[in-house]
Amino acid sequence: MQILEEMQSRGHEALTLLHHAPSGLRAALAVHSTVLGPAIAGVRLREQDEDLAIRGALALSESLTLKAALAGLNYGGGACVLMTPECGMDDPHAREALFRALGRQIRPMEARVVLTEDIGVSAGDIAFVAQETRSTLGMHTDTSAVTGYGVYRGMKAAARFALGSESMRGVRVAILGVGAVGRALATHLHREGARLTIADDRPERAEALAEDLDGVTVVSCEQILDAPCDILAPCGYGHSIRSTDVPRLQCRLIAGGEHHPLTRRGEDAVKEAGIVYMPDFAINAAGLIAAATTLDMNQAAERVYQTVGRITAAAEQYGKAPHVVARRMAERRIQLIGSLGGAGTWRSA
Repeated sequence: MQILEEMQSRGHEALTLLHHAPSGLRAALAVHSTVLGPAIAGVRLREQDEDLAIRGALALSESLTLKAALAGLNYGGGACVLMTPECGMDDPHAREALFRALGRQIRPMEARVVLTEDIGVSAGDIAFVAQETRSTLGMHTDTSAVTGYGVYRGMKAAARFALGSESMRGVRVAILGVGAVGRALATHLHREGARLTIADDRPERAEALAEDLDGVTVVSCEQILDAPCDILAPCGYGHSIRSTDVPRLQCRLIAGGEHHPLTRRGEDAVKEAGIVYMPDFAINAAGLIAAATTLDMNQAAERVYQTVGRITAAAEQYGKAPHVVARRMAERRIQLIGSLGGAGTWRSA
């Protein structure tokens, strides 16, 4: 991987590798943009090698820039991907040490980076970080629950454009990944009467959810891409849909909580296939909005609903794909607000 070329092509400002041997801290911290303000960096913890951690941080940080901009927040985008220590994370003292070590390493970067939770990281973990640095957000927000509800509301707005109605009753929705966000999304959809097919790379998790929600069909992660459905909702770790998988898809809309379910090539492929794609940075922003503002779950989800509505209205007006419109809207705000100079001195949204 040519790291500098990758950073240049995406417009990144910085990439830092963090290391603290006693705690087992090994992390990649990417700052994509600070044009609108300090970079909100989602912190992820996963078992993966260094190359995957760097790739993940670069991709996620770009998505956070677009998400914050589109949501009207005065923040830029970053990402911090932690590699699971070899000793594991079962010892609570070891977990505390890991996240406090992260906080100490972030302390010199407080003017540029703000950490918040993401996959594998809890509000309690961010509270450990906060013992060492002021640059944290979201400790008192159930980010996954808020994000899941926001995806549900955004999906309804997208369905009005793609399916002709925002009602989910009888709509076939295939959810790939039923962790905290996917489970919350499934619960809201089930309550409205959607017909659900679910899959997870931990099959027992999907089976447990199916036991709680009547009438849910469980398939494998490979099978779900072939499932007849109206909406495919990727809610996994990223790049769940390869460009070569697109001809298999039987959906009319892709809308889920996952960051970067498609590559740029995949986005082109779904556009050619006539599938509407509502991008991650537009539809999964409610958790970030709630963490960065004083808005509650309903208010944050309503902001997502309104944003998706603006995207689809513009897409219909100009005959453009919604994911193209959404990116242009985010980039336009960065350009306009960035031109004022001195961004980042006032964080309220």
